[in-house]
Amino acid sequence: MPVALTDDMKDKLDHALENGNPCLFAVVGPDGYPSMSYRGSLMVYDNDHLAYWDRTLHGAIASTKENPKVSALFRDPAARVMWRFYGDVVAHHADGAIRDAVMARTRQRELDADPERKGIAVMIRVNKVLERGAVLMERESEHPGRC
Repeated sequence: MPVALTDDMKDKLDHALENGNPCLFAVVGPDGYPSMSYRGSLMVYDNDHLAYWDRTLHGAIASTKENPKVSALFRDPAARVMWRFYGDVVAHHADGAIRDAVMARTRQRELDADPERKGIAVMIRVNKVLERGAVLMERESEHPGRC
């Protein structure tokens, strides 16, 4: 089953911050331990990518240079929805069309915390999505026969 992020995911993630449901984002820190933070700007960028506006330029973004594996948890208790996204950070865009597109879709509240617009766009290629612990969608292995 291929990864095909849905319109419902797009809508819920786009409004997560103002609805009080920012996504919990996890990376593996340089010390080998998981590191988690909230991402109010995490969005469905296209059919198989998430993106977010990174305004801190340290912590999570620094960790993805060493280990691109990330996960994000979205939970909306009122809608009884919970998705876990697993993927790889594939690009950090400090300038250009993708940065502009992510910034244009980032919620104003997040942009207000970056008045000088020093942030960058981070793209995440989604490999798997779980819903309530069950695999909802998963990218086919690029290396058949390998574990």
